[in-house]
Amino acid sequence: MIRQLIAAGVVVLVATGAAQPPAGERLVKVYGDLATAERVAIIVPGSDTTAATFENSTHRPGGAARALLAEARRLDPGARVAVVAWLGYDSPATWSTDVLTEGAADDGARALRQDVTGLRARTSAPISLLCHSYGSVVCAKAVPGLPLADVALFGSPGTTRPTAAALTSGPADPSGPADPSGPTAASGGSWSSGGEAPRVWAGRGDRDWVSYVPDLKIGPFGFGGDPMEPAFGARLFATGPGGHSDYFTPGTASLRNLALITLGRAAEVSHG
Repeated sequence: MIRQLIAAGVVVLVATGAAQPPAGERLVKVYGDLATAERVAIIVPGSDTTAATFENSTHRPGGAARALLAEARRLDPGARVAVVAWLGYDSPATWSTDVLTEGAADDGARALRQDVTGLRARTSAPISLLCHSYGSVVCAKAVPGLPLADVALFGSPGTTRPTAAALTSGPADPSGPADPSGPTAASGGSWSSGGEAPRVWAGRGDRDWVSYVPDLKIGPFGFGGDPMEPAFGARLFATGPGGHSDYFTPGTASLRNLALITLGRAAEVSHG
């Protein structure tokens, strides 16, 4: 999938599968020029995301990618940034039991690991994962061993990981090492774009309803591992008073901080 994206510069790829809405619709689109990018961000959306709504405002991945790219260019007009809006999995419906379980995230993690590994083979630019809502569950399962500079989890219902350290260095779940030649948890290693574990960030809007989701897992339901908890060990970034879908709204602290994370300007990120 990523190979096709790079070859064409800006490409839309749609695959239709299962008939259960909104599942079965996958779409990945690049904003900016991957061939010349010096920084790359991948936006991984959460539930109720479909190809039909992909571009609908900054609440959806296409609109979010455009807003992020514009904010990065506002902060640094000379920055060479590409943003990948990634719907490479069957996003579960919000009002369903699927959104409470890990099945869709397992499938998404496999696809995300493949795409990030393919992207790394074709660019040396630092890569940041920006993971919203259920997308943070996908990312948490995909991250270990991936060549990343930063991972930002926001509006997260949980990660299935007890700490940020476990998220970056634990065994990949469920797909194994991204590359058989790269280090694994068993070998005690991790690898990123700089040879170090990626920075892990977390944010939550003041009016985000996900704050009421219990931080626990009961049988197949729930996730645990709230990245906003101090014991998790993530770097908390300021988001402002927004709700669950407002993180990429222009003019917000959350968008500014996500752009700074994308640009690698960690010292300038305001803390929550």
